[in-house]
Amino acid sequence: MFSKDQLEYTQLPLPDRQTLDDAEMLRRAEDYRDFMSKRHTVRDYTTQPVDQSVIKACVAAAGTAPSGANHQPWHFVAISDPAVKKQIRQAAEEEERRFYAGGASDEWIKALEPIGTNADKPHLEDAPWLIVVFAQRYGMFDDGTRYKNYYVPESVGIATGMLLTALHMAGLATLTHTPNPMKFLGELLGRPDSEKATMIITIGHPSADATIPAVAKMKKQLSDIMTLL
Repeated sequence: MFSKDQLEYTQLPLPDRQTLDDAEMLRRAEDYRDFMSKRHTVRDYTTQPVDQSVIKACVAAAGTAPSGANHQPWHFVAISDPAVKKQIRQAAEEEERRFYAGGASDEWIKALEPIGTNADKPHLEDAPWLIVVFAQRYGMFDDGTRYKNYYVPESVGIATGMLLTALHMAGLATLTHTPNPMKFLGELLGRPDSEKATMIITIGHPSADATIPAVAKMKKQLSDIMTLL
């Protein structure tokens, strides 16, 4: 984090100001909307490599997200090591088998049927990269003292959304996976007790025969998700 002596309120002139007319704002907004409509969750990947520099740039973009008290309570573990990916797959599939064998309610299993998911997770090995997202309950100053983080789920959620957007911008496909429980990820990846894994993001290029479930194209109408007052 930072030194305590850096943490004082100082005003700076707003950098990077944008001045756009209404037409340009609308054009950019609609272009972005159309671009993001082409983002899809993918479960079938090639083994084509993705350069580490691309992953670093996307994580750096996620790190610009707003956060409670600017504490930036997140950590991203990017994994390309086949042996580690195999361990994650084995542990995740073990958790998933318990989930589908009775760990989840009938209602939950029924809700997943149109998505077509099951306990098999080959994408966790096939894709060139996995990123495990961790939320930090507290952090440490450089002098070793602890500080509390605030609005952690909200902050990490925003950063994760920005990461997914950056990866899509880079031309990569992704899948968000949330094995339950996820404690094994912290242990496997050597993360401290202050951190809790929130999801695994699979990253790579979709295979030639990749598909998506038809229901994934069913999006709520704007009138269902927005109220204007």
